[in-house]
Amino acid sequence: MDLQQMDEFAKKIIFEAGSRIRQAFSYNLVIETKSGANDLVTNIDRETELFFIEQIKAFDPTHKILGEEGMGEKVETLDGVVWIIDPIDGTMNFVKQHRHFMISIGIFVNGVGKLGYIFDVMREDLFYGIAGQGAWYNDSPLRKLQAITMEEAVIGINSHWVAPNRHIHHEKVIDMIRKVRGTRSYGSAAMEIAFVVSGKLDAYVSMRLAPWDIAGGIIIAQEVGAIATNLHGGGFDFLHQDTFIIANPAIHRELLEKYIVPYE
Repeated sequence: MDLQQMDEFAKKIIFEAGSRIRQAFSYNLVIETKSGANDLVTNIDRETELFFIEQIKAFDPTHKILGEEGMGEKVETLDGVVWIIDPIDGTMNFVKQHRHFMISIGIFVNGVGKLGYIFDVMREDLFYGIAGQGAWYNDSPLRKLQAITMEEAVIGINSHWVAPNRHIHHEKVIDMIRKVRGTRSYGSAAMEIAFVVSGKLDAYVSMRLAPWDIAGGIIIAQEVGAIATNLHGGGFDFLHQDTFIIANPAIHRELLEKYIVPYE
């Protein structure tokens, strides 16, 4: 596979999809719920995913597409070329704020991440990585992450984690919040991952993310030295939901061993 050709094609359709989404604000959104009241989907999510499918299949009909809205075929393995797509990551932000949402795309070849993209639609900012060749923010190279201490860290974490819950030792999370420089929550996994790989955050954690939430970001992470795993320190399953952490390599182990500790 010609990575350069694929990269140029992916960027072209990402920018075109972004333009289509921005234009969509001029007409009414149709908003529905999926698994619950806070799990939203709009007609624009579905239309954007269909746009990607049509463009990718025209480029190469053998490529498979695993998308959040399920508009493509059923993908059961990562054999061949697989695009893992979230047409709008941060749908709540999209609906309520008309900003702070991303397009996220990871392109895998036989299970290996090759090209990753996170696109801030409203700011027209693109974070992307090419396996073995580096990562960029628009036209500027992203440098390897510099070592930090926990006391210097700013962590992306949801406020629900400090309340008693059945997933994680919330007292340890409270200890972490007292130690670090600060915490943030932006409402888009892809945005928080983009901030980690560019050094704006030092870690981001979540109890449950789907492959399309993180596929593009993990590829970029590899190029800047960020460590991305599940909360047990293992690899992420790109066909199913899993827990997730991405962090500056200097604090990844400390976070898992001392602060972000799931119940067995």
